[in-house]
Amino acid sequence: MDKLDRFIKLAKAGEGTYGVVYKAKNKITGKNVALKKIKLEKFYNKGDSEGVPATAIREIALLKGLRHSSIIELLDVMQSTDKLYLVFEYLDLDLKRYLDNSKHQMEKELLRSYMKQLTEALAYMHSHRILHRDLKPQNLLVDKEGHIKLADFGLSRSFSLPTRTYTHEVVTMWYRAPELLLGSKLYCTGIDIWSLGCIMAEMLIKRAIFPGDSEIDQLYKIFKVMGTPTEDTWEGVSQFPDYKPSFPIWHPIQLRDVINFHNQEEEDFIKTMLMYDPSKRKTAKELLKSNYLKTAKLTAPEMEAFPRDETESE
Repeated sequence: MDKLDRFIKLAKAGEGTYGVVYKAKNKITGKNVALKKIKLEKFYNKGDSEGVPATAIREIALLKGLRHSSIIELLDVMQSTDKLYLVFEYLDLDLKRYLDNSKHQMEKELLRSYMKQLTEALAYMHSHRILHRDLKPQNLLVDKEGHIKLADFGLSRSFSLPTRTYTHEVVTMWYRAPELLLGSKLYCTGIDIWSLGCIMAEMLIKRAIFPGDSEIDQLYKIFKVMGTPTEDTWEGVSQFPDYKPSFPIWHPIQLRDVINFHNQEEEDFIKTMLMYDPSKRKTAKELLKSNYLKTAKLTAPEMEAFPRDETESE
């Protein structure tokens, strides 16, 4: 496979849902790339087109149509007999590892800058009628200059208005919107906005705000902070397939009791995303008009959080 010979594998960078990701260098340009290797043989006879997993086909199709500075760029697709390689631009770290490695609470201007970039990426995607459906810190990539980019589009899909029914078994549980946890099959861009709110909270407290270990525990973790939803607080909630009148009653607490905000602006901003009723959550486009994001500028992250690059000398 001639095209693959252009790349030298430097190190294993991680494992995705359906493949291994390597850091590699393009011999011709000298630039680092991320190579996602997908073994095809295990997908044969499973109804996938020519052994290529549906998630890979979906990711390729969607990314080929997206061009945005805060969305990972798919540079090339290469196929051999039993493997498919996706070539992506390379970023140093995912947000989860960055938060794990950093010593302090995220600096307020870096948080603002990251939120602006992520909101812009979502506004762009949603305007192209694409839902990400798996936003979490592991799927956001950061570099030393202060950029953050959406990655891993394996669960993403196009949507149409009015929305059709989709599977509610999407989005990693800790970032899953309450309407999904309650079994709704009709959902729209609000599920990505809820995930974004959870990610913002995690950037402030350096751990997941709602770390459930099952669907019901996940709901209860949310209820304990936001109060058990009722028809008064969320019209129509009792109509969801998995809603139970026997849910324990919790009263809402102040978000500032759970999250150590730098200022009131941050608290106000996150509250517009973490709202029960998806129709009341701000859209990405509306969020971009907020005062909180208006003053955002590219801000360098904490350098100590980035591992020393062992592969550069190879």
